[in-house]
Amino acid sequence: MPDAPLRLIDEIGLVARTLAERAVRPGRRRLRLGVTGLARSGKTLFITALVDALTRGTRLPGFAPMAEGRMIGASLIEQPHAAVPRFAVETHRNALIGPDPHWPQSTRGLSELSLLIRYRSKSFGTPQRELEIDIVDYPGEWLLDLGLLTLDFASWSDRLRAIATADPNPPGFLSADPQAVLSVEATEALARDFTAWLKTKKADPTALLALTPGRFLLPGELEGSPALTFAPLPAPGHIAPRDSVHALFAARYEAYKRLVVRPFFRDHFARLDRQIVLADPLSALNGGAAALSALSTALTDTLTAFRAGDSNPITRLVARRIDRILFAASKADHIHSTSHDRLEALLNTLVADATRRARFSGAATRSLALASVRATREAVVDTAEGPHDVIVGVPEQGERMGAVLYDGKTEIALFPGDLPETTETLSAAPAGRLHFLNFRPPLRLERRADGTPALPYIRLDRALDWLIGDWMK
Repeated sequence: MPDAPLRLIDEIGLVARTLAERAVRPGRRRLRLGVTGLARSGKTLFITALVDALTRGTRLPGFAPMAEGRMIGASLIEQPHAAVPRFAVETHRNALIGPDPHWPQSTRGLSELSLLIRYRSKSFGTPQRELEIDIVDYPGEWLLDLGLLTLDFASWSDRLRAIATADPNPPGFLSADPQAVLSVEATEALARDFTAWLKTKKADPTALLALTPGRFLLPGELEGSPALTFAPLPAPGHIAPRDSVHALFAARYEAYKRLVVRPFFRDHFARLDRQIVLADPLSALNGGAAALSALSTALTDTLTAFRAGDSNPITRLVARRIDRILFAASKADHIHSTSHDRLEALLNTLVADATRRARFSGAATRSLALASVRATREAVVDTAEGPHDVIVGVPEQGERMGAVLYDGKTEIALFPGDLPETTETLSAAPAGRLHFLNFRPPLRLERRADGTPALPYIRLDRALDWLIGDWMK
């Protein structure tokens, strides 16, 4: 059976760490916000937009502290961990507002930042208060590893081998004999073959569940270590010899969970107060019903490890539980606003199991269609059939619609198609009926009163209000 996510000593350490953090600045409230999502779901963009909006005074009418005139200001402060790189918010913002706007680079390592908000409380006799928000960014490829905490080597191997067997050209590691005694060179060759296969799956939206272990794709300082040198194997039929490749790889798999996954969970995910889960259903829709199903299973598997539950000011002093979870469908700007309700309904279907588990644990949940940085605008085009609602933007260079290849410079008006009402509707639809393009960041930005460019958004203000608004009453 798989181990519990944390040992008792870890739980005791978490309580001690929480108490120590509360004691540093007793008059300042401190919230750890988890920005969670798979690769290319928009985590880095959300963090950048959040910091930019709060520190530069972007108008946020759906954010109650600002709408009520209680927001004083926000600024970046020293992050809590000196050994963790700082989230490069300035670099990411400059990528979006520079002379040649482009999306920030994908995250390739762990980083964090802290934000201090000053606001006026609604409480009598407390004219000004402070809220410190700690945010951690990490590669989306690492998130799926949390699902390994509930899988032993045999279960993980069965899942990966089932996906690999369906390939038109099955990879070589499938033919490995689990009872064989292999040389060091042979075991390393098996691991290299498995890693090469994993990399081919990154672009396949139907194969999300195959992308584990995540450090095989972004190994960092662990590259070449035994903890990253194994592959999925078939069951040996009976107890494998102690010197067999199956026994060796099973031990390395457990070492990977112990040395990589569990510390990652303990140090970052086990200490969250609030959580936003970003997902990209539109990209999954391009892959059809199978890709949507893979996305749903991946989100449910990873969120099983999170510590959701009811929280109150008393229990919060010694222990942390995620008492609010926001499920957000990113890239809402890639469709017309008339379809946003369907996008939220589709997201609700994808996270239905995760939502039920969270609510059973006592956490409140909400779903929202948003765009942290809006890349398109809306317009109406007259056609022979009458007026048509469209989105207008510049597709990324290399994007294709049928025979048309976009150059990354030309603005187009696009009707991407009606979203399905349910996943069952999608399953019955003709293949290729839906296709959603990726767009460049906005080339023209509005200016704030002080002359600085303001990043446009869709429902970022409502997301902030749900995640932190009640902490600022």
